[in-house]
Amino acid sequence: MPHFDLPLSELRNYLPERDEPADYDAFWDKTLAEQRVHAAAPSFEEVDAGYTQLVTEDVTFAGYDGQPVKAWLLRPRHLSGPLPTVVTFIGYGGGRGLLGEWTGLPSAGFAHFVMDLRGQGSGHRPGDTSDGALTGPHLGGFLTLGVGDPETYYYRRLFVDAVHAVEAAQSHPAVDPARVVISGGSQGGGIALATAALTQRVNPSPPIGAIVDVPFLAHMRHATEIVGTAPYSEIVTYLGTRRKDVEGVFRTLSYFDGVNFATRSTIPAMFSVGLLDDVCPPSCVFAAHNHYAGPKRMKVYPYNGHEQGGAFQDVEHLAFVRELIGS
Repeated sequence: MPHFDLPLSELRNYLPERDEPADYDAFWDKTLAEQRVHAAAPSFEEVDAGYTQLVTEDVTFAGYDGQPVKAWLLRPRHLSGPLPTVVTFIGYGGGRGLLGEWTGLPSAGFAHFVMDLRGQGSGHRPGDTSDGALTGPHLGGFLTLGVGDPETYYYRRLFVDAVHAVEAAQSHPAVDPARVVISGGSQGGGIALATAALTQRVNPSPPIGAIVDVPFLAHMRHATEIVGTAPYSEIVTYLGTRRKDVEGVFRTLSYFDGVNFATRSTIPAMFSVGLLDDVCPPSCVFAAHNHYAGPKRMKVYPYNGHEQGGAFQDVEHLAFVRELIGS
Protein backbone atom coordinates (compact mmCIF):
# COMPACT_ATOMS: atom_id res chain seq x y z
CA MET A 1 0.00 0.00 0.00
CA PRO A 2 1.62 3.30 -1.08
CA HIS A 3 1.03 6.57 0.75
CA PHE A 4 -2.49 7.50 -0.37
CA ASP A 5 -3.46 10.29 2.02
CA LEU A 6 -2.11 13.81 2.51
CA PRO A 7 1.67 14.19 2.92
CA LEU A 8 2.89 14.29 6.51
CA SER A 9 3.67 18.02 6.32
CA GLU A 10 0.00 18.70 5.53
CA LEU A 11 -1.34 16.12 7.97
CA ARG A 12 0.38 17.88 10.86
CA ASN A 13 -1.66 21.01 10.10
CA TYR A 14 -4.87 19.30 8.98
CA LEU A 15 -7.71 20.91 10.95
CA PRO A 16 -10.98 20.21 9.14
CA GLU A 17 -14.23 21.89 10.03
CA ARG A 18 -16.19 19.82 12.53
CA ASP A 19 -19.78 18.67 12.03
CA GLU A 20 -21.29 19.15 15.49
CA PRO A 21 -25.03 19.22 16.26
CA ALA A 22 -26.31 22.15 18.30
CA ASP A 23 -27.56 19.90 21.10
CA TYR A 24 -24.38 17.81 21.31
CA ASP A 25 -23.55 18.69 24.92
CA ALA A 26 -27.18 18.47 26.00
CA PHE A 27 -27.46 15.00 24.45
CA TRP A 28 -24.46 13.67 26.37
CA ASP A 29 -25.37 15.42 29.62
CA LYS A 30 -28.84 13.87 29.45
CA THR A 31 -27.45 10.44 28.56
CA LEU A 32 -24.94 10.43 31.41
CA ALA A 33 -27.44 11.81 33.94
CA GLU A 34 -29.97 9.12 33.06
CA GLN A 35 -27.34 6.42 33.49
CA ARG A 36 -26.19 7.46 36.98
CA VAL A 37 -28.99 5.38 38.52
CA HIS A 38 -27.39 2.25 37.08
CA ALA A 39 -23.97 2.70 38.71
CA ALA A 40 -24.23 -0.41 40.92
CA ALA A 41 -21.22 -1.81 42.77
CA PRO A 42 -19.16 -4.15 40.54
CA SER A 43 -18.19 -7.67 41.53
CA PHE A 44 -14.61 -8.99 41.47
CA GLU A 45 -14.06 -12.74 41.58
CA GLU A 46 -10.51 -14.07 41.70
CA VAL A 47 -9.80 -16.78 39.15
CA ASP A 48 -6.80 -19.09 39.00
CA ALA A 49 -5.40 -18.68 35.51
CA GLY A 50 -2.01 -20.16 36.40
CA TYR A 51 -0.13 -16.85 36.60
CA THR A 52 1.32 -17.29 40.06
CA GLN A 53 2.85 -13.80 40.26
CA LEU A 54 -0.40 -12.07 39.37
CA VAL A 55 -3.83 -11.67 40.95
CA THR A 56 -6.38 -12.20 38.17
CA GLU A 57 -10.03 -11.28 38.67
CA ASP A 58 -13.21 -11.76 36.65
CA VAL A 59 -15.18 -8.50 36.83
CA THR A 60 -18.86 -7.78 36.27
CA PHE A 61 -20.08 -4.19 36.38
CA ALA A 62 -23.28 -2.35 35.47
CA GLY A 63 -23.10 -0.75 32.05
CA TYR A 64 -25.76 0.98 30.00
CA ASP A 65 -29.22 0.59 31.58
CA GLY A 66 -27.59 -1.51 34.29
CA GLN A 67 -26.85 -4.35 31.86
CA PRO A 68 -23.97 -6.57 33.02
CA VAL A 69 -20.63 -5.99 31.32
CA LYS A 70 -17.61 -8.23 31.83
CA ALA A 71 -13.97 -7.23 32.30
CA TRP A 72 -10.65 -8.55 33.55
CA LEU A 73 -8.55 -7.01 36.29
CA LEU A 74 -4.93 -8.12 36.63
CA ARG A 75 -2.36 -6.86 39.11
CA PRO A 76 1.02 -7.93 40.53
CA ARG A 77 0.64 -10.21 43.53
CA HIS A 78 3.67 -8.84 45.38
CA LEU A 79 2.43 -5.21 45.43
CA SER A 80 -0.32 -4.22 47.83
CA GLY A 81 -1.43 -1.00 46.16
CA PRO A 82 -3.18 1.21 45.61
CA LEU A 83 -1.69 0.87 42.15
CA PRO A 84 -1.60 3.05 39.05
CA THR A 85 -3.98 1.42 36.60
CA VAL A 86 -4.56 1.26 32.86
CA VAL A 87 -8.12 0.73 31.59
CA THR A 88 -8.07 -0.74 28.07
CA PHE A 89 -10.74 -0.79 25.36
CA ILE A 90 -10.67 -3.33 22.52
CA GLY A 91 -10.60 -3.01 18.75
CA TYR A 92 -13.53 -3.70 16.43
CA GLY A 93 -15.09 -7.13 16.72
CA GLY A 94 -13.03 -8.19 19.73
CA GLY A 95 -13.80 -8.94 23.35
CA ARG A 96 -11.77 -9.06 26.53
CA GLY A 97 -9.99 -12.18 25.27
CA LEU A 98 -7.99 -14.45 27.57
CA LEU A 99 -6.14 -13.39 30.69
CA GLY A 100 -2.79 -14.42 29.24
CA GLU A 101 -3.06 -11.65 26.64
CA TRP A 102 -2.83 -8.95 29.31
CA THR A 103 0.11 -9.85 31.54
CA GLY A 104 2.53 -7.17 30.29
CA LEU A 105 1.40 -4.12 32.30
CA PRO A 106 0.92 -6.07 35.57
CA SER A 107 4.47 -7.39 35.11
CA ALA A 108 5.61 -3.75 35.09
CA GLY A 109 3.86 -3.00 38.39
CA PHE A 110 0.51 -1.68 37.16
CA ALA A 111 -3.03 -2.92 37.53
CA HIS A 112 -4.74 -3.55 34.19
CA PHE A 113 -8.52 -3.40 33.69
CA VAL A 114 -9.70 -4.73 30.30
CA MET A 115 -13.32 -3.99 29.36
CA ASP A 116 -15.34 -6.46 27.32
CA LEU A 117 -17.43 -5.07 24.42
CA ARG A 118 -21.15 -5.67 24.38
CA GLY A 119 -22.25 -7.83 21.46
CA GLN A 120 -18.73 -8.11 20.04
CA GLY A 121 -16.13 -10.71 20.92
CA SER A 122 -16.59 -13.03 17.96
CA GLY A 123 -13.78 -11.54 15.91
CA HIS A 124 -10.12 -11.36 16.85
CA ARG A 125 -10.70 -11.94 20.60
CA PRO A 126 -13.54 -13.78 22.35
CA GLY A 127 -15.95 -11.86 24.55
CA ASP A 128 -18.61 -12.60 27.13
CA THR A 129 -21.01 -9.63 27.15
CA SER A 130 -24.32 -9.53 25.30
CA ASP A 131 -25.97 -6.37 23.97
CA GLY A 132 -29.34 -6.24 25.67
CA ALA A 133 -30.87 -3.71 23.30
CA LEU A 134 -30.21 -4.63 19.68
CA THR A 135 -32.11 -2.11 17.58
CA GLY A 136 -33.18 -1.81 13.97
CA PRO A 137 -31.83 -2.95 10.61
CA HIS A 138 -28.08 -2.73 10.19
CA LEU A 139 -25.39 -4.06 7.92
CA GLY A 140 -23.23 -6.74 9.52
CA GLY A 141 -20.90 -5.39 12.23
CA PHE A 142 -21.93 -2.64 14.60
CA LEU A 143 -21.28 0.63 12.80
CA THR A 144 -24.85 0.98 11.52
CA LEU A 145 -26.63 -0.71 14.43
CA GLY A 146 -29.39 1.66 15.53
CA VAL A 147 -27.92 4.45 13.39
CA GLY A 148 -31.36 5.89 12.59
CA ASP A 149 -31.33 7.89 15.82
CA PRO A 150 -28.63 8.93 18.32
CA GLU A 151 -30.78 7.57 21.15
CA THR A 152 -30.73 4.05 19.71
CA TYR A 153 -27.22 3.99 18.25
CA TYR A 154 -24.98 1.16 19.40
CA TYR A 155 -22.09 3.40 20.42
CA ARG A 156 -24.28 5.33 22.85
CA ARG A 157 -24.54 2.16 24.89
CA LEU A 158 -20.88 1.25 24.45
CA PHE A 159 -19.57 4.68 25.46
CA VAL A 160 -21.71 4.62 28.62
CA ASP A 161 -20.23 1.19 29.38
CA ALA A 162 -16.76 2.69 29.05
CA VAL A 163 -17.51 5.56 31.44
CA HIS A 164 -18.77 3.03 33.99
CA ALA A 165 -15.73 0.82 33.38
CA VAL A 166 -13.42 3.57 34.62
CA GLU A 167 -15.56 3.94 37.75
CA ALA A 168 -15.61 0.18 38.28
CA ALA A 169 -11.83 0.03 38.11
CA GLN A 170 -11.51 2.96 40.51
CA SER A 171 -13.76 1.22 43.03
CA HIS A 172 -11.30 -1.63 43.60
CA PRO A 173 -9.21 -1.21 46.79
CA ALA A 174 -6.01 -2.16 44.93
CA VAL A 175 -6.51 0.63 42.37
CA ASP A 176 -5.43 4.21 42.93
CA PRO A 177 -8.42 6.17 41.55
CA ALA A 178 -6.25 9.25 41.08
CA ARG A 179 -3.77 7.40 38.80
CA VAL A 180 -5.85 5.85 36.04
CA VAL A 181 -4.89 5.98 32.36
CA ILE A 182 -7.23 4.89 29.56
CA SER A 183 -6.01 3.21 26.40
CA GLY A 184 -7.12 1.64 23.16
CA GLY A 185 -6.31 1.12 19.51
CA SER A 186 -8.56 1.45 16.47
CA GLN A 187 -12.11 1.13 17.85
CA GLY A 188 -10.50 1.08 21.29
CA GLY A 189 -8.82 4.38 20.44
CA GLY A 190 -12.18 5.85 19.48
CA ILE A 191 -13.65 4.63 22.77
CA ALA A 192 -10.71 6.13 24.65
CA LEU A 193 -11.30 9.52 22.99
CA ALA A 194 -14.97 9.43 23.95
CA THR A 195 -14.22 8.25 27.47
CA ALA A 196 -11.62 10.96 28.01
CA ALA A 197 -14.22 13.61 27.24
CA LEU A 198 -17.22 12.02 28.94
CA THR A 199 -15.50 11.10 32.20
CA GLN A 200 -14.42 14.71 32.58
CA ARG A 201 -18.11 15.64 32.60
CA VAL A 202 -19.18 13.31 35.42
CA ASN A 203 -16.22 11.77 37.23
CA PRO A 204 -14.66 13.81 40.08
CA SER A 205 -11.39 11.92 39.50
CA PRO A 206 -11.17 11.45 35.71
CA PRO A 207 -8.28 9.62 34.05
CA ILE A 208 -4.94 11.40 34.09
CA GLY A 209 -4.06 10.44 30.53
CA ALA A 210 -5.18 8.67 27.37
CA ILE A 211 -3.42 6.40 24.88
CA VAL A 212 -5.17 6.76 21.52
CA ASP A 213 -3.70 4.50 18.85
CA VAL A 214 -4.98 4.83 15.24
CA PRO A 215 -8.47 5.87 16.43
CA PHE A 216 -11.52 4.56 14.59
CA LEU A 217 -14.78 6.57 14.77
CA ALA A 218 -13.03 9.85 13.98
CA HIS A 219 -13.76 12.19 11.04
CA MET A 220 -16.13 9.47 9.89
CA ARG A 221 -17.79 11.04 6.88
CA HIS A 222 -14.38 11.86 5.43
CA ALA A 223 -13.27 8.26 6.01
CA THR A 224 -16.17 6.89 3.97
CA GLU A 225 -15.11 9.14 1.10
CA ILE A 226 -11.45 8.09 0.86
CA VAL A 227 -11.27 4.38 1.82
CA GLY A 228 -13.32 1.35 0.87
CA THR A 229 -12.19 -0.94 3.67
CA ALA A 230 -14.19 -2.34 6.58
CA PRO A 231 -15.55 -1.21 8.95
CA TYR A 232 -16.23 2.16 7.25
CA SER A 233 -17.48 0.26 4.19
CA GLU A 234 -20.44 -0.82 6.34
CA ILE A 235 -21.71 2.78 6.22
CA VAL A 236 -21.10 3.01 2.48
CA THR A 237 -23.00 -0.21 1.73
CA TYR A 238 -25.82 0.74 4.12
CA LEU A 239 -26.32 4.11 2.44
CA GLY A 240 -26.06 2.53 -0.98
CA THR A 241 -29.44 0.93 -0.35
CA ARG A 242 -30.88 3.68 1.90
CA ARG A 243 -30.32 6.64 -0.38
CA LYS A 244 -32.67 8.99 1.47
CA ASP A 245 -30.96 8.43 4.81
CA VAL A 246 -27.54 9.95 4.09
CA GLU A 247 -27.89 13.19 6.06
CA GLY A 248 -29.77 11.49 8.89
CA VAL A 249 -27.06 8.86 9.29
CA PHE A 250 -24.26 11.40 9.41
CA ARG A 251 -26.25 13.51 11.85
CA THR A 252 -26.36 10.51 14.20
CA LEU A 253 -22.68 9.80 13.69
CA SER A 254 -21.77 13.40 14.52
CA TYR A 255 -22.76 12.78 18.16
CA PHE A 256 -20.18 9.98 18.32
CA ASP A 257 -17.35 11.33 16.19
CA GLY A 258 -13.99 11.37 17.94
CA VAL A 259 -13.14 14.76 16.44
CA ASN A 260 -15.95 16.31 18.51
CA PHE A 261 -14.93 14.42 21.64
CA ALA A 262 -11.34 15.55 21.09
CA THR A 263 -12.26 19.20 21.55
CA ARG A 264 -13.72 18.41 24.97
CA SER A 265 -10.82 16.55 26.58
CA THR A 266 -7.94 18.28 28.33
CA ILE A 267 -6.05 15.31 29.80
CA PRO A 268 -2.64 14.48 28.28
CA ALA A 269 -2.92 12.13 25.31
CA MET A 270 -0.55 10.09 23.17
CA PHE A 271 -1.71 9.27 19.64
CA SER A 272 -0.18 7.01 17.02
CA VAL A 273 -0.68 6.72 13.27
CA GLY A 274 0.46 4.51 10.43
CA LEU A 275 0.82 6.53 7.24
CA LEU A 276 -0.14 3.48 5.14
CA ASP A 277 -3.31 2.84 7.20
CA ASP A 278 -6.29 2.33 4.88
CA VAL A 279 -8.58 1.27 7.77
CA CYS A 280 -8.30 4.41 9.91
CA PRO A 281 -6.81 6.87 7.40
CA PRO A 282 -4.02 9.18 8.56
CA SER A 283 -6.08 12.32 7.87
CA CYS A 284 -8.81 11.00 10.19
CA VAL A 285 -6.28 10.28 12.94
CA PHE A 286 -4.65 13.69 12.57
CA ALA A 287 -8.05 15.39 12.52
CA ALA A 288 -8.72 14.01 16.01
CA HIS A 289 -5.19 14.76 17.21
CA ASN A 290 -5.11 18.30 15.85
CA HIS A 291 -8.50 19.16 17.36
CA TYR A 292 -7.53 17.63 20.72
CA ALA A 293 -7.80 20.28 23.45
CA GLY A 294 -5.26 18.90 25.93
CA PRO A 295 -1.51 18.26 25.84
CA LYS A 296 -0.83 15.79 23.05
CA ARG A 297 1.81 14.00 21.07
CA MET A 298 1.77 11.89 17.92
CA LYS A 299 3.96 8.86 17.18
CA VAL A 300 4.22 8.44 13.42
CA TYR A 301 5.04 5.13 11.70
CA PRO A 302 5.71 6.09 8.05
CA TYR A 303 5.83 2.57 6.60
CA ASN A 304 3.15 0.84 8.62
CA GLY A 305 -0.57 0.44 8.17
CA HIS A 306 -3.26 -0.20 10.74
CA GLU A 307 -0.87 -2.24 12.88
CA GLN A 308 1.12 1.00 13.38
CA GLY A 309 3.94 0.37 15.89
CA GLY A 310 2.89 -3.04 17.20
CA ALA A 311 5.21 -4.10 20.01
CA PHE A 312 7.28 -0.95 19.45
CA GLN A 313 4.23 1.09 20.39
CA ASP A 314 3.79 -1.02 23.55
CA VAL A 315 7.17 0.32 24.66
CA GLU A 316 5.86 3.85 24.05
CA HIS A 317 2.78 3.05 26.14
CA LEU A 318 4.85 2.00 29.13
CA ALA A 319 7.05 5.10 28.95
CA PHE A 320 4.00 7.37 28.65
CA VAL A 321 2.24 5.81 31.64
CA ARG A 322 5.39 6.04 33.76
CA GLU A 323 5.77 9.68 32.78
CA LEU A 324 2.18 10.42 33.82
CA ILE A 325 2.49 8.79 37.24
CA GLY A 326 5.95 10.21 37.87
CA SER A 327 7.97 7.02 38.10
